[in-house]
Amino acid sequence: MNANITKQVVGPIGWVVGIQGVLGFAGAQFGNGPWGFLHKITDIPTAGYLALAVLGAGVAVWAEMGKKPPQKVS
Repeated sequence: MNANITKQVVGPIGWVVGIQGVLGFAGAQFGNGPWGFLHKITDIPTAGYLALAVLGAGVAVWAEMGKKPPQKVS
């Protein structure tokens, strides 16, 4: 599979995982319970949400950094 296509697919998945991690951590710390949809699927501890936020952000940044810049048309 083309590496650029892979990063285009994995990047948005990383953003979704990172956002869900942030929502779960913030809800557990500042609300009545985790926010987002992951808590409806499985029970994740607060540290797990923090790990998901960091992992998702790392994957998203990796995918964004690896994209080729658009080529100039001359």
